[in-house]
Amino acid sequence: MASMGSEEDNDKPERNPFKRFLKLLGPGLITGAADDDPSGIGTYSQAGASLGFATLWTAVVTFPLMAVVQFLCAKIGMVSGMGLAAVLRKHYSRAVLYPAVFALVVANTINAGADLGAIAAAINLLIPIPILWMIVPIALIIVTLQIWGSYRLISRIFKWLTLTLFAYIGAAILAHPPWREVLKATFIPHLSFDGKYLLTLVAILGTTISPYLFFWESSAEVEEEIEMGRKTQEERQGATYAELRRAVWDTNIGMFFCNVVFYFVILAAASTLHVAGKTNIDSAIDAAQALRPLAGNASSVLFALGLIGAGFLAVPVLTGASAYAVAETFGWECSFADKPAAAKQFYAVIAGSTLVGLLLNFLGINPMAALFWTAVINGLISPPLLVIIMLVSNNKKVMGDKVNGPGANIVGWAATVIMFAAAIGMFLTWNQQ
Repeated sequence: MASMGSEEDNDKPERNPFKRFLKLLGPGLITGAADDDPSGIGTYSQAGASLGFATLWTAVVTFPLMAVVQFLCAKIGMVSGMGLAAVLRKHYSRAVLYPAVFALVVANTINAGADLGAIAAAINLLIPIPILWMIVPIALIIVTLQIWGSYRLISRIFKWLTLTLFAYIGAAILAHPPWREVLKATFIPHLSFDGKYLLTLVAILGTTISPYLFFWESSAEVEEEIEMGRKTQEERQGATYAELRRAVWDTNIGMFFCNVVFYFVILAAASTLHVAGKTNIDSAIDAAQALRPLAGNASSVLFALGLIGAGFLAVPVLTGASAYAVAETFGWECSFADKPAAAKQFYAVIAGSTLVGLLLNFLGINPMAALFWTAVINGLISPPLLVIIMLVSNNKKVMGDKVNGPGANIVGWAATVIMFAAAIGMFLTWNQQ
């Protein structure tokens, strides 16, 4: 099989250590950065503003859970030669596949719409152009890149966009937090059964371990192999241990980067907004505006720049994940390596999802209410999807001898149990929101 073959063996070793490091980074880094989308930044900002440093520990605890889950998704794509939806279509019941994909598309579309609005609002903080005037051009730029840009170009742009997220680290440092108190909150978990605290934990888990990342990761690994010249599923089936080790590094770095960013967003909000008594922050834009008088204009600008980069990265991942899932469900061609004429349905889903998301900004729908219901949908479909991911990654018919080891199973099932607990917690605290 091709993925056991000579492409990797024939690669000339890269002597430059920095370039060698960059070669390790791919779908895992992009997935991790896309997880810090504007809706996620808004959630983390609200956590810091309302609860101070109390949820900093979640960045540490969720890292191994995210890293293992995303690696398993990557491994499924690499070993099977198919995206997650295609694997479910081939090996599992349609009764499982169709509801999951439908809920995924609905949640992703709402999320993409809210993120488009957030990009425009963040630009408005820097340049006084009316927000609604910018939404359509922003959406057109993103869709044009997806439809007419090659996968190699898209991947490179995504990698560079991840750098904008370092702005949040700068914003937190400029806030001059009390580091002794910060370290204590980071490594000694604070637990509370207060309804507000539990809802915040549910929101953090829901925006961090999201279903669209499962589908994107597995399909992006397939794209990487297509880019190597492995055009058919048969050519892509199987993976060497060297390839899997590379995927481990890629996903670990991506998830670590994701959690560092979300840690510093909470830290920035807690060090400024919470201290100043501004505990009701409804969005990342509110956080950026509120930071200006508290931590200086530079901190506010950095927050806005990070938000713009995060949005431009997240929207195509959201709509792309929907397109992969729908196309794989119905057996359509689905690759950014394909020209629009060769994958009409795939690109139509991307365009349609972006269009609906765009229109949501003109219908007067409360963006935070929309994101809340997105979190609800994600919170409901993530746990059963995690069960499926664990079953698939232990299925020898799909994975051959690359089924999970004991460590991956322990952490993967722990993530599944925690997400089920979060979903139950969401309902138990429903009346306390």
